[in-house]
Amino acid sequence: SEPMLARQIEVLRGPSALIHGGGAVGGVVNVLDGKVPTAAPAKGLEGSVELRANSAARGKAGAAQVTVGNGPLVLHVEGVGRDDGDYAVGSGWSGGKRVEGSFNRTSTGSVGLSWVGSRGYLGVAYTQQRARYGLPGHEHTGEDCHPHGTHLHCGSHDDHDHGEDGHDHDHDDHDHDHGVPVVDLRSGRWDVRGELRDPFAGFERLRLRLGVTDYKHDEKEGGEVATTFRNKGFNGRLELEHKPVLGLRGVFGISTGERKFSALGEEAYVQPTRTRRTSLFWLETLKWNDWQFEGALRHERQEVRADESDVVRKHNGTSASLGATWRFTPGYQLAASFTHAQRMPTAEELFARGLHMATRTYEIGSDTLRAERSNNLDIGLSKTSGDTTFGVNAYHNRIGGYVYGKTLDELEGVQLLQYTQASARFTGLEGQVRQRITRNLGVTLFGDVVHARLANGGRLPRVAPARAGVRLDAQWQG
Repeated sequence: SEPMLARQIEVLRGPSALIHGGGAVGGVVNVLDGKVPTAAPAKGLEGSVELRANSAARGKAGAAQVTVGNGPLVLHVEGVGRDDGDYAVGSGWSGGKRVEGSFNRTSTGSVGLSWVGSRGYLGVAYTQQRARYGLPGHEHTGEDCHPHGTHLHCGSHDDHDHGEDGHDHDHDDHDHDHGVPVVDLRSGRWDVRGELRDPFAGFERLRLRLGVTDYKHDEKEGGEVATTFRNKGFNGRLELEHKPVLGLRGVFGISTGERKFSALGEEAYVQPTRTRRTSLFWLETLKWNDWQFEGALRHERQEVRADESDVVRKHNGTSASLGATWRFTPGYQLAASFTHAQRMPTAEELFARGLHMATRTYEIGSDTLRAERSNNLDIGLSKTSGDTTFGVNAYHNRIGGYVYGKTLDELEGVQLLQYTQASARFTGLEGQVRQRITRNLGVTLFGDVVHARLANGGRLPRVAPARAGVRLDAQWQG
């Protein structure tokens, strides 16, 4: 997704998140774009231009989009370019004032064409992305590391050419004076989207979404390709929105998808895999006086096949959620939801076995992993009108069989990780408050923090740090 081309970015919690995925334990970030036109512009032409700059990476970015057509054919063209240098860091960083290799240059373009009628639309879009960025922190020490049971061994075995696994661990003759490795990324995607209003009796809308992605990136060192990652995917979604029944409004549907992943070269830490997933989902909403109630169900089935070993692992899971929102006084609302969700393990968590130098880890998967089972309670209070507005959310999440990379050993800056499962608990708080200073100016304070631990009190890896920030906004004549 390209945020600069997004029409809207929304955070969905509770029942509404389940129609997008059963693994959405804490919610969903839903990015809505306009690459496929859904309606004709009011005056036959509309567009936007956005320019950005940042000081930390001496970066600049620009985006533009235009939609043209009075119907029934509508054309949409959009594009964005980014150019960020190495970003600056604070005092105490041993590498200097900037992180070598943290640059990023990206370009994205999309063309979409739709037929728009009085009862809906049907359109297609093609999106291409090219990117070139560095892998900071990459070192060549540890490239010959490999596991011996639960321990990590680095270097050759008594100066022999081959280790016990039959692979050559003597890299002394390899020229490593290459500088920072670079990723060269290419991605192409086709999207088909459509909506038909009043398709048949009892239903308000029928929606269709199809997507086909061909993704590839090369990790290059000294101009030569070291590892190539490929990801080919297909996803389809069909949903029906029914007319009100006893005050209930709802949507149900089916989604299916396939992902073919492969890594070839020096750091092919996962054998080629094929993941197939099919899901059924159902969401209902009921409004009553100052209350709104929601309920959702989702069932998923997944099959992951490792091509080289021909091992197949199947998982299935059912998720459910209930939520309520109470507008107890004008401009204020209190919301709460409870979700029982199941997340199925990924191909990397199941079948990884190899050195992943981008994260300086030797990763070992486990094909016996079960689906995670989580129970999540989320409570939020918000004020949406007046000179002072705010929103605050607190949540507590208990996960049985939480999948994480457990560190078994560390040597020469390389960690030996074993994907394992254990009970875990997440407790978090996030919020923001905005004060309107004048008719045209406003200031916002925002922040979030999460406390995550294993049930036995141990720490979890890769937990997001606490964050606080301030934002000043201005607007004038729309």
